[in-house]
Amino acid sequence: MINSGPMLNAYPDSLGGRLSDIVNFLQDDLVQGCFESLYCLPSVFNTDLDRGFSVIDYELNDLFASKTDLEALKALGIDLKFDFILNHASVLSKEFQDIIKHGERSPYVDFFIDWNKFWAGHGQMNEEGFIEPYEALIQDMFFRKPGLPILKVRFPSGEEVPYWNTFYQEVKYNKIDTLSLMKGIDIQFNSAEAVTLLVNGQLDLGIKPSELAFGQFDQYREQVIDFIESKRNYLGQMDLNIKSPLVWKLYEETLNKLSDYGAQIVRLDAFAYAPKAVGERNFFNEPGTWEVLDRLKIMADQVGVKLLPEIHTSYKDKMHEKIAEKGFMTYDFFLPGLIIDAFENHNAGHLKDWIQDIVDQDIKTVNMLGCHDGIPLLDLKGILKDEQIENLINIVVDRGGYVKDLHGKKNLYYQVNATYYSALGEDDAKLLLARAIQMFMPGKPQVWYLDLFAGKNDHEAVVIAGEGGHKEINRTNLTKETIAKGMKTQLVQDQLELLKFRNEFPAFGFDAQVDVLESSKHQLTIRYKNNGHEAILYADLLAYTYRIEAFDSEKRGIEI
Repeated sequence: MINSGPMLNAYPDSLGGRLSDIVNFLQDDLVQGCFESLYCLPSVFNTDLDRGFSVIDYELNDLFASKTDLEALKALGIDLKFDFILNHASVLSKEFQDIIKHGERSPYVDFFIDWNKFWAGHGQMNEEGFIEPYEALIQDMFFRKPGLPILKVRFPSGEEVPYWNTFYQEVKYNKIDTLSLMKGIDIQFNSAEAVTLLVNGQLDLGIKPSELAFGQFDQYREQVIDFIESKRNYLGQMDLNIKSPLVWKLYEETLNKLSDYGAQIVRLDAFAYAPKAVGERNFFNEPGTWEVLDRLKIMADQVGVKLLPEIHTSYKDKMHEKIAEKGFMTYDFFLPGLIIDAFENHNAGHLKDWIQDIVDQDIKTVNMLGCHDGIPLLDLKGILKDEQIENLINIVVDRGGYVKDLHGKKNLYYQVNATYYSALGEDDAKLLLARAIQMFMPGKPQVWYLDLFAGKNDHEAVVIAGEGGHKEINRTNLTKETIAKGMKTQLVQDQLELLKFRNEFPAFGFDAQVDVLESSKHQLTIRYKNNGHEAILYADLLAYTYRIEAFDSEKRGIEI
């Protein structure tokens, strides 16, 4: 049975710069006994983009972590939660690089999804060399970006092969030099020197090779463009072909490696995009998604890890129930928004209903306030009315948060980016009450490091990150000096006391009896009972205060 103790959530460099600094933090006298687990985000691995979610391979990132750090965490009794990105791998992965080098001769040629092979017979080939699927087959597809999800890859033969690319892509064109150009095409030195100067000036301006102007050197146009294209580099995340036995070999090897690292929980990131079929939405296809999860679960059970599928859908879709019914843990993406709703309206009604829902259906959850992504508010469709959700979004935005539209369609995007402290109006009492409620929620509480230190919206980081950098508002790395200063504050110390109580008092656990007791609408009373021990939270959503009563197995009161 997985433990239900609190879990710290951070990047390996979030609390001082390296994973060893997180170890030191967990060894601090005030922190010892507060956490049973650490969710270390995937920049702990060999990755490139998206702060870790573009994995090159699952070896430890030398810059941030070592096996000594993992051994130190084990010695502290800290088990781990890691990410496993099912849908894609980095273009810098050995498999994709082998395709670029060897083309059709690569053993990995079908490791990723050849767009034209996938859609063969289900569309028309266009002048750009890729199949445009029939409209009826893609009109309901879920796209993460405008246009078809394609990255054209140049094989050594010069053939341009389109591969499926759901998420990020970037093609980088290198400037040319005179001598290399002379070796690549039939051109004299002086002409090569002039063409190099002409072309590099345009590449510096971001002009694509096909749009370059050659003036008096137009006779070299096709050869030079072909030369530039042959030298291009890629960044991005390429979708894996789950029909390839080699992909499943990678899946098995990865689960084994994560287990060896000390993982008790493995979060399945972007898993709902992995199973693809012609004519499907290609996001949580059924039954394909369940078949993948069931097959993975067999592998995970063999190495003793629990799978945590990560998916954002609305409450009314009941996907959380389906995942739980299949025997998986699920995220409580509803709690962060429901707490804000309860605080703003001084009404715990929706929150009480959700707690009872978890209990009645025996749903094993991991819950949170803030996290590395955003505050999921559109997940609440089906619990709250659309106008109530819109009001919550406006409140968080008015407090400095950001809403990222999904290629122009706000109603398709599910998160507002803000620190949880700022989303609560930077009110210490509200944050502490939210933490107390989280400690009494059914499930395993996950604590974002920045929430623990009452982190505020980092607008400067968003500006520095540029386009697409909205998530940096809640990803500020803390220096050792900032941590030391924060540890002296009452807000941090009070949260740590709550965490230690939740971690160590025997009333809690997945096997505990949880009851929502009768109370007025602006009050929330939750009781835990386990092996004769009892803990009760009395929360006041008007005064933003709480008190806790606890009793041991002899019914003696315990001082909190």
